[in-house]
Order: sequence, then structure tokens, then C-alpha cells
Amino acid sequence: MTPERDGAHRIVVLAAIAAAALADDNTPAAVDVRDACSATLLLNIGVGGITFSGTNKIEFVLTHSEDGVTYTNVAAEDLIGDEYLPATITGGIVRALTAAHADPTVQKIGYIGGKAWLKLLADFSGTHGTGTPVAALIVKGDPALQGAY
Repeated sequence: MTPERDGAHRIVVLAAIAAAALADDNTPAAVDVRDACSATLLLNIGVGGITFSGTNKIEFVLTHSEDGVTYTNVAAEDLIGDEYLPATITGGIVRALTAAHADPTVQKIGYIGGKAWLKLLADFSGTHGTGTPVAALIVKGDPALQGAY
């Protein structure tokens, strides 16, 4: 074993959205990131169950909280991301499916906002007769450095 290459002991992975074919809003799980040096959201979206449009869509809304009770929408300055992250974050929407989604994607979003709790909502609008496969994970980096172990 080469400990310096071992990343498994330097991260904790928690489900923000359990893997499922969703056709309606999920109940967001509160994810505690207080003990982490970093927090990264991994959003895995399968082939769209429908052809998305401006009416029939899914918007992924990320919120954060200092106390785990009162949540507010994240803003652009709270995030760093990949090619799927919108340049402007409005209403906490970190990804919107409003057109055909024929290929599965994985989106990586770094949370740099500094609050203690995160929640991710898959907000469905319109008619979704067939579910879309979705899963989301929060990867907490180097929790041992914050005293998590």
C-alpha cells in the first residue's frame, strides 16, 4: 500500500440525493459539512426520462445554512464548478435541464461558501411521466484535519 496515494481515508462521501429515477421533487437531505476542509457536490444525471423544455424541466437548487434550520440559496461567489455550472446563479439553481438530455453527465461543483449545512433539491416543473435517473453526492475533503476522526 502507498499511503500518500490513498484518497479514501481523506474523504467522507454522503448522499445529497439517493440514486433513483425521479419524476417529482425529492425531499432534500441536510448534509453537515462543518468538519470538512472542502466540500464538493457531484451531480450525476442519467438520460432524460422526457424531452425537457422551458415548461417540463428539472432545476437543481443548492441551499446552505449556518444553523441547519434556516436555508438560503447559494450564490455564484459560494461556488466553483465545471462546464455545466451557470455563469450566473439565480435562485440557487446550479443546473437546469430545459432541453433534451440524451447523454448521462456528471457535474462537479466546489462549495466555498463556508456555511455548515447544504441541501440539494431536484425541483421538477411540468409533466414528467417517466423518471430521470439522478444521484448526488457531497464529498467532504480532509475531515481528519478538522478533527472529524
